[in-house]
Amino acid sequence: MATVRRLAYGPQVCGVLDGTAREWLVPDGRGGYAMGTVSGLRTRRYHGLLVVAGDTPATRMLGLAALDPVLTLPSGTTVRLGTHEWEDGTIAPRGHELLAGFELVDGLPRWRWRIGDVVIERELAMVHGRPAVAVVHRLLTGGPVSLALQALVTWRDAHAERTDGGPVPVVERTGGGCVVDRAYRLRGPNFRPGGEWWRGVRHRAEAARGLHPQEDLWYAGSFHAELRQPGSTAEVSAWASELDSPPPPAAEVVKAARTRNRAVVAAAAPADDAQATLALAADTFIVRTAAGPDVVAGYPWFGAWSRDTMLSYEGLFLTTNRAGEGRELLRSYASTLSEGMLANTADTGSVEYNTADGTLWFLHAVGRHVATTGDFDLAAELLPSLLEVVDRHLEGTRYGIGVDPFDGLLRQGVDGQALTWMDARVDGVPVTPRRGKPVEINALWVNGLATVIKLAWQARTGAGAALRAHPEALSGFARRFPAPTGWLYDVVDGPAGDDATMRPNQLLAWSLPYAPLRPEPATLQAIGSALMTPLGLRTLAPAEPRYEGRHRGDSAARDTAYHMGTVWPWLTGPFVESWRRLGVSADQTLSDSDDHLGEYGLGSVSETADGDAPHPATGCPFQAWSVAETLRARRL
Repeated sequence: MATVRRLAYGPQVCGVLDGTAREWLVPDGRGGYAMGTVSGLRTRRYHGLLVVAGDTPATRMLGLAALDPVLTLPSGTTVRLGTHEWEDGTIAPRGHELLAGFELVDGLPRWRWRIGDVVIERELAMVHGRPAVAVVHRLLTGGPVSLALQALVTWRDAHAERTDGGPVPVVERTGGGCVVDRAYRLRGPNFRPGGEWWRGVRHRAEAARGLHPQEDLWYAGSFHAELRQPGSTAEVSAWASELDSPPPPAAEVVKAARTRNRAVVAAAAPADDAQATLALAADTFIVRTAAGPDVVAGYPWFGAWSRDTMLSYEGLFLTTNRAGEGRELLRSYASTLSEGMLANTADTGSVEYNTADGTLWFLHAVGRHVATTGDFDLAAELLPSLLEVVDRHLEGTRYGIGVDPFDGLLRQGVDGQALTWMDARVDGVPVTPRRGKPVEINALWVNGLATVIKLAWQARTGAGAALRAHPEALSGFARRFPAPTGWLYDVVDGPAGDDATMRPNQLLAWSLPYAPLRPEPATLQAIGSALMTPLGLRTLAPAEPRYEGRHRGDSAARDTAYHMGTVWPWLTGPFVESWRRLGVSADQTLSDSDDHLGEYGLGSVSETADGDAPHPATGCPFQAWSVAETLRARRL
């Protein structure tokens, strides 16, 4: 059986802080996580050992920020193994320079520090289904040594900072440790209270993103252990909720997490180590809330979004043999339908109905689920809702979404809104409004109609208006979208007419199960030549006047570039599928991205990358649809 790829780095990577931090992530299965870098430097406001999800994955609080090891050697010398950056740019202490190595084993991080003949190892895991982290320190060689673990804490919104200008965190001593702000508890050996601010901790990644980069952390106290011989350990746990019910001992948590991760991979039956790694990465995004299964769009800052969830559905649930959870999720999301539209549970905390494609991706997800599993009971249960989706789109629904009776195509858009997946806005103004009839929206519409017809036929019931609408939409698509350029229009009937700008959105016209057109080799070659990079496709060709090759800078700069040349790895899926429709292998396209699994978000695939070479990764280091579509393409 294929196993997860071992990702390991030595001192030349761990000991250098060069701005290309490799990040690790350990999820708790609820939307919370532990996250950091291989060097131990907290480069983001989101980095910490205990980040707790609220009622939804979008509402997270950061608790335990760091647990700094301090060694006292037999000689009496004190060695600090933590690493922090301060507001003046100083790095102190410099524990990263003592790292002998870092590795990700079965998805769990492991560090080794060497100080002469003394080697200390740290392992970390979370309790699946509970906001609880376990950290184990083990003496591998040398000794005896004294180990102190300094707890740096806060309790704040993960998107913000806390400083000494506000109230001091309330730290109450309890058996074996303390409780912080009555929100979470720390437990470990021989706790000694602290009580002071560590001021001016700097997050260099936030500075690069144009955000406030400083915060203050509270030194709550330290845990102490004597590691007298190799194999001796010191274990610390931190958990929120049910504070009087501690998790199992830390070493048991680590062992259980490793066992679970191996089982997740085995259930997916991967063919090679890349598929195994991606199957475990897919598990990162599947969470369980009070409402049931859901999908985190990306870590560390996204919550659940219906478009991302449904676009990712096949890769996350079906290629990993998790259809049972997927079934539950589809039923839950179906209950949010209103006026023929799927709710988009936004990170703003409100439920909005503001996508033109999220609902169409839902039709696709249901169709793929039934085709893969033969779950005709689910099809029969959801079919009335799916038929209503079709009816409401034919009649017209929110934001100008409705079918044009003259060509059967779906139009969308109103002033100030960006309803397609290219939805970035700067100062409230859409960068790519794409008002009119976008190509991928209509490919999804044709595919959705055919899906509903197929499900109705399997249920031995009528397909209603879908049966009449499909041939009109199919004919309208074939008539309207081919452009004189040799590829497809990106939008027809827009405010300025038809837009022949080459974009990757047209790939859905060839790659969906009931795609409206068959791809042409010359067209795919032209798209690949202009848009393809080792990490996926650009959203705009470099030759275009509005092309932005770097996805960097402050929020406005990044959002301007978001869909104007920035690379999106999820687009690899439809590109590979389009070639395979012609019987052409695109395995090299997938192989090109293999090394990315160890470059940015370890064991995962990033949200975006620069359009310009060497295409450094940007955006969320861990992105659901990037992983899902890469995995799906590998399993085709």
